[in-house]
Amino acid sequence: MTTPSYFIEQLSLPASVDAADVDADAAEFLEFMELCDELVLQTWGNLDRSMSPAARLQYWQDTAYTRTRLFFVRVDGRIAAKSWVRCEMQDNLSSALLHVSVLDSFAGAGIGRALLEHAEALAAADGRTILQTFTEHPADFDVDGPNIIKPATGAGALPAGARGVRFAGRAGYRLEQVERFSSLDVPPPSDLDGLERDAQASAGEYEVLHWADSCPEEHAAQLAVLMSRMSTDAPTGALSYEPETWDVARVRHVEDTWRRAGQSALVVAARHRATGELAAYTVLQTSADKPWLASQDDTLVAANHRGHRLGMLIKILNLRLLVEAYPAVRRVLTYNAAENDHMLAINIALGFKPAGYDGEWQRTAAGAATVN
Repeated sequence: MTTPSYFIEQLSLPASVDAADVDADAAEFLEFMELCDELVLQTWGNLDRSMSPAARLQYWQDTAYTRTRLFFVRVDGRIAAKSWVRCEMQDNLSSALLHVSVLDSFAGAGIGRALLEHAEALAAADGRTILQTFTEHPADFDVDGPNIIKPATGAGALPAGARGVRFAGRAGYRLEQVERFSSLDVPPPSDLDGLERDAQASAGEYEVLHWADSCPEEHAAQLAVLMSRMSTDAPTGALSYEPETWDVARVRHVEDTWRRAGQSALVVAARHRATGELAAYTVLQTSADKPWLASQDDTLVAANHRGHRLGMLIKILNLRLLVEAYPAVRRVLTYNAAENDHMLAINIALGFKPAGYDGEWQRTAAGAATVN
């Protein structure tokens, strides 16, 4: 079956989103932002999983660590669909992350397929042979029902009839992992005092540290080690990921990106008393444009420090800091691999409820392609 031909345009990132009235790139960027928000509403019914134009502009900028290219298709003058290709520049040099989104009112006309083939060809031309993508699914289906698809891990499920699932499967992608998307009401409904006492009873060998936005210099090198271990110690299902190399400069780059994107971060870490080694950390982020919402970024307990209830301990302290520093927050969002039983158990005990599921898909490209 021949894919219909569509004119695929590349999005140019403006220098600023404040120049919409004089800068054509900024005006088009803001139009693209409207599409992004419409697509989030189409799937989730709210904008919790969206970002402000200023934040997106920061995260889409090319850096020493990532390169992102964004594209769109217009139908009768309006942007109807988008795609992007993200490549890491220091690690995972054989991989590319692709994503395609089409408004429901334009689905079924071959736009998504055209955008996907274009993205795949770009990745192949850059020597990226491992292609990854994701699909998003609200928790409105029976995860134990008959019409589901399970990943290679066997943990979690997606609705087999969902448009994104069928699209990825037809394109040759394999479901390698399911992530559970969860939401916590604030203040938490659980007994934090009781949970904290239980965790402290197992964590006597550790002390807890915390900071906002920027890691103190004396801990930055060890935080870099922990952040690198997110690529080796966190569950990745059957997805192909290589170990990442982190140093203090990369930690500072992430912190600077948060700041430029208008995001604030609360970080809690556990340190082993005897060795002084950072053993665990967790990050909560807030944004001034969404005062009701906080997002859970990384949480990691290094493999050699597990079994001491550190995950529970640091998460509880960070929730307490959040309530104190940002009293307007009413909801916290988080993501966990469906096979990550330990972290899921912590989140469930804290009161997180399932809000949806993300499917992580992968395929190996047959060969390079040429993009005109």
